[in-house]
Amino acid sequence: MNPAHPKWMIYGANGYTGELIAREAVRRGLQPVLAGRSREKIEGLARELGLEARAFALDDAAHAARQVDGHFLVLNCAGPFSATAQPMMEACLRARAHYLDITGEIAVLELAQSLAARARYAGVVLCPGVGFDVIPTDCVAAALKAALPDATHLALGFDSRSGLSPGTAKTSVEGLAQGGKVRRDGKIVTVPLAYRVRRIDFGDGEKEAMTIPWGDVSTAYHSTGIPNIEVFIPGSAAMIANARRANWIRPLLGFSFVQNLIKSRIARTVKGPGEEQRAQMPTFVWGEARNARGEKKVARIRTANGYSLTITGSLAVVDHLRKNEPAGGAYTPSKLVGADLVTRLPGSGALQLS
Repeated sequence: MNPAHPKWMIYGANGYTGELIAREAVRRGLQPVLAGRSREKIEGLARELGLEARAFALDDAAHAARQVDGHFLVLNCAGPFSATAQPMMEACLRARAHYLDITGEIAVLELAQSLAARARYAGVVLCPGVGFDVIPTDCVAAALKAALPDATHLALGFDSRSGLSPGTAKTSVEGLAQGGKVRRDGKIVTVPLAYRVRRIDFGDGEKEAMTIPWGDVSTAYHSTGIPNIEVFIPGSAAMIANARRANWIRPLLGFSFVQNLIKSRIARTVKGPGEEQRAQMPTFVWGEARNARGEKKVARIRTANGYSLTITGSLAVVDHLRKNEPAGGAYTPSKLVGADLVTRLPGSGALQLS
């Protein structure tokens, strides 16, 4: 750890995932500063955990930078990240603090890449996506690139039974309004929801699966350079049909009053899965790379559920930055820590390549 900047911050520590990360950090003997917009909620949790608390919003970049100043790193857990990532990245660049977050939002992941030159100049690491979005799939992508260096097409996916936290559910609603996303010839393009359907064995038997606008449409390209990328999840016939029907009402979902109505309902009704529930929910991660000659490589790995992996994965990246001083710039998890990161996390099996 750089002795001049020993302090680090969890912003959004009072949210479902932020609190889980804060509690695990304390269990490991770490002392993050807990921060967020709600003074009452942050100070209550900080008192319980014996940590320092800071309450500040992100609508004033200069003020946020002053709050971040003196911390060597911020782990942003405050979603939807469409609202928090840009101002917090700006605050970190001004304060010369590394920026991590747990998003899977394509626009946020691309934003970090667009700030790469500023980050290099400032000596700041920008590495969004250090949770379940996108550590396991990013590591699978990197392993497939190493196994098939001339790959032109990459498909990734996961079979997860984890329930949604309120923040993830709200982000998903925003994603529906923006449609499906794939990468085609190096460019991110908008496609219908459930644009492509195919049968995939993620590691727990073959299932029907559909494309989703997952973060790897951004990050896997920056990790591998493979120009054509799609991401899949399994879905029942009814789920796939509903996703396709949602294409017809997608313009309505873009209205802010419709978004706000759905998000307020989510805030009242959605609770994240409990510890016992999480422990019984492994995730199966899959990837397939193809080259122009039709040669193919397939990778699979079983991991802990998404929320447990987000806790251990984000803290593994924090630990990496405490012990190392990489050059400033925009990174993906596999580029920053290594393609073997996922295999080193609790609950992960071996990465199997065929």
